[in-house]
Formats: sequence, C-alpha cells, structure tokens
Amino acid sequence: MVVSQRSNEEGGAFEVTHRLVLSIAVPMTLGFLTTPLLGLTNTAVAGRLGSADALAGLAVGAVLFDLLLGSFNFLRASTTGLVAQAFGRGDHSEQQAIFWRSLAIALCCGLAIAAASPLLSSAGLAVMAPPPGVAQATLAYFAIRILGGPMALANYAILGFVLGRGQGTTGLLLQATINGVNIALAILLGLYWGYGVAGIAAGALIGESAGMLLGLLVVVRGFKASNRPARGTIFALPRMRALFALNRDILIRTFVLLAAFTVMTRIGTSFGPVALAANAVLMNIFLVASYYLDGIANAAEQIVGRAIGARCRSAFDRAVRLTLVWSFGLGIASAVLFLVFGPAVIGLLTTTPSVRAEAETYLPWAALTAITGALAFQMDGVYIGATWSATMRNMMLLAFLVYLAALAVFVPLYGNLGLWLALNLFLACRGLFLAARVRRLAAQRFCAAQ
Repeated sequence: MVVSQRSNEEGGAFEVTHRLVLSIAVPMTLGFLTTPLLGLTNTAVAGRLGSADALAGLAVGAVLFDLLLGSFNFLRASTTGLVAQAFGRGDHSEQQAIFWRSLAIALCCGLAIAAASPLLSSAGLAVMAPPPGVAQATLAYFAIRILGGPMALANYAILGFVLGRGQGTTGLLLQATINGVNIALAILLGLYWGYGVAGIAAGALIGESAGMLLGLLVVVRGFKASNRPARGTIFALPRMRALFALNRDILIRTFVLLAAFTVMTRIGTSFGPVALAANAVLMNIFLVASYYLDGIANAAEQIVGRAIGARCRSAFDRAVRLTLVWSFGLGIASAVLFLVFGPAVIGLLTTTPSVRAEAETYLPWAALTAITGALAFQMDGVYIGATWSATMRNMMLLAFLVYLAALAVFVPLYGNLGLWLALNLFLACRGLFLAARVRRLAAQRFCAAQ
C-alpha cells in the first residue's frame, strides 16, 4: 500500500522515501565531519606553540573531556527517539514536554560535572599519569573547558529534539556553529592572542555557548503557546522514570562500547609501540566510516520513531529496509575507498616507515570494519527510534562477551591480527543480534498499538 505524503507538521501515516532518509542523513554527516576538522585545528594550534608539553597536555585534556561528555550522549539519543514518536502521533504538547524534560536533566548533569571538576581532573590525571609539564597544561585546558559542561549537555538535548523532528538541516546549522566558532576562536585566542592551551579551551567554551543560545532560539521560537504543557506534565513522575530508564540503558550500552575499544588499546600495548601506533592510525579509518554510518543511524532513529508514533507498520518496515540499504552501501563504498587510498592516508598520518608498513599490513581488516559495522550502526538507530533500550543494552552485553571470547582465542594465535578479527566479529555480532529481534519486537509494538 502506498501512503500519501503528509506535511512535516502532521502526525499519522507517511511515505518513507530515499529522499526522506537522505534529508536527515546527509546534513548530519556533514555536521559530524566538522568534528575531526576541529580536532585537527586544535592540534595544529597547540603544535605551533613551541611546546611539546602544551601539545601533549591538550591531547590528554581533550581525551578526558571527550570521555566524560561522551558518556552523556544518551541525552541526545533518548530525546531523539521520544520526540520522533511524539512527532509521529502529532502530539505537539508532548514534544515540548520532552524537550524541557531533557533540557532540565542536561543542565543539572552539566552543573554537577562543573561542580565536581576538581575531583574529576584529579582522577583523570591519576589514571593518565602524565609528566608534570603535561599535567599543568592539561589542568589549564580542563579547568576552562569543564565550565562549558552545562552548555555542551544542553546541546545534546537540543540536537536530540531537532533530529526527532527530522530537521537535519537545523542539526547541521547547530553543529557547524559550535565547531565553527570553536575553530575560529581557537586560532584567534590560542595562537594570535597568545593564550595557548587556555585559549583553545576558551574557544570550545564559547562555541558550546553560542550553539546552545542559537539552538534555544530556533527551538523555542517554533513552540506555540497553545501547545505549551503544564509544569506538572513536564515533570510527571511516570514520564521522568521512563526517561531515566531509557537513559540508563543507553548509558550502559555506551560504557560497554567504550570498554571494547579500551580493551583493544590495552591489549595492543603488549605488541610494542610500532603496533600500537599502527592501530591508532588505522582506528581513524573506522572513525571516518562511523561519521557516515552515524548519519544513516540518525535517519533511522527519526523515521522509525515517527512510524511507531504514527502506528504505521508499512512506514516502519520501509524505514528499516531503506536505512539498511544505505548503511551497507556506504559501508561497502567506504571499505573500497580505504583499500584504494588507505596507503596514501597512512602516509599523511605518519612518516615513520615501520609504523606505515605495520598499518598497511592490517589495512584490509580496518577497512572491513566499515562493512561489519554497517548493520550495527543502522540497528542502533532503529532501536533508539523505537526506544527498545533494554534489548539494545542486553545485545550489546552479549556481543561484548563474544568479543572477549574472541580476544582470548584469536590474540594468542594471531597477535595483532587477532585484535582486528575480534573487533570485526564484535561489530558483526552487535548488528546480527539486534536484527534477529526486530521482527518480534515490532510485532509486539504494533499489535499493542492497535
């Protein structure tokens, strides 16, 4: 059955097209690609300060901050799924309620992080154990950057809201604003005005603040007074409990994913500095592929959530099929490009002959992650949009157990190759375990909605 196209402001049945998928995926992919550009700019600025301690301190501080804020990405994901479902129902009041609910949680978490910054920085330095000069630069960066915690988490909630409504172009605008302001001010403050690492951190703080202010302006201006929810509705205990449960499951899933990459790095250290450096170079290939696959996952989140809210099984099924096709298509294309141009990219990232040779040895297995990860990324989008968070959490844990078993078998047999084999198996299992349960979960959801 062909369903007529509805207005972007309406709930109810709608047609899922390639154009709809790409209208969300392409802008968000472009927005995500500004993130590595920001990292390169910050590294280049720190590298021109004439101090190895400054460059190393920035690297350590950025890792600590990214790990800290990355743990709160559940705020973006949960907001997207819930808003998409309310959007599909045409429930404008609940969309506003979800936004204010998520924003309140984000600001509270951000303020708690800022208040605990002395403890967090001390714990981070204790774990990383950098030399005194590097530690001083790390503290200078972290002390300023952490002040942007409330704004950074608020941006997660704002981005989640606009993605939930399928406004990919607005998401691109917000990401470009945050990273664009950050890049410009990092150069101006860090390099030309001589504030160094502190200037780079201040650029990030101001960029997050600019993104939050712009996001609030765009979102709140779109709210209609007639749809304004009562305060009691926003903070209704059952709704808050449901949101916290959803956030908890996504948080556990995120921690397990981080643990998988941490274990890989930790085991990689036992193979010596050359293998460790080669793996670090190759992981950039996986990260680049993840930006494309994340864009498709974002499209899956919104369209699947909208279909469930609209109680439209045909739209749900087509959303799963089309995002699956695009995810594997991009994964295969990425793998081919990495195989063809990978040696040249490796040459740009490192000039050390031994590291380049080692990286080229394992390049095919790094390129393969774009294919083995395609289903996992797409299924994450489906499950987030459907808010099937408990199953997503459980399948992640199951895939992680398979990953640990694979490491125990493959690493003693094949060394560094065993690491890449285990990683590819982990990615493939995540996708397959999730995909195997979609039909049953969808039948239960749509039967319950009838």
